[in-house]
Amino acid sequence: MSTIRRPTTDSNPLELIHTVMHHYRSQQFQVLRSGGHEVTHMESKVLGYIGHHPGATQSDLARHSGRDKAQLARLIKGLRERAFLVGEEDAIDRRNVRLSVTAEGSAVLHALQQQSEHLATLAVAGLSVAERQQLMALLERVRQNFEAQK
Repeated sequence: MSTIRRPTTDSNPLELIHTVMHHYRSQQFQVLRSGGHEVTHMESKVLGYIGHHPGATQSDLARHSGRDKAQLARLIKGLRERAFLVGEEDAIDRRNVRLSVTAEGSAVLHALQQQSEHLATLAVAGLSVAERQQLMALLERVRQNFEAQK
């Protein structure tokens, strides 16, 4: 288990958000590792995007994620080698490969989703409905503040 510095109540709230997300990701991917799937955070993001956008290309993913194409090419290659993704040449432009999630990739996504729901329940245990709504509203404002800076 990793040692994580606990932010004090008067420190940067983003440090606390980062710590919470570290715990979340650590526990989420622990399920995948114990199930025999070695999937990194970025690989899960690629799988999730392709799962929601079947037939998307590497260029589509690059536009969506803001990641460079070389990094994405490595991620996609690894996911294809492990049979989590398959690619099919685009009928119109043979330079493009249309990506889809395989049954094995869908199983990984399903495990991630189940674990995510479980962790979300654990994370807000003891909070009232009103407190949960307040938490979501405050986090939404933080997100909007960042979006406004673009």
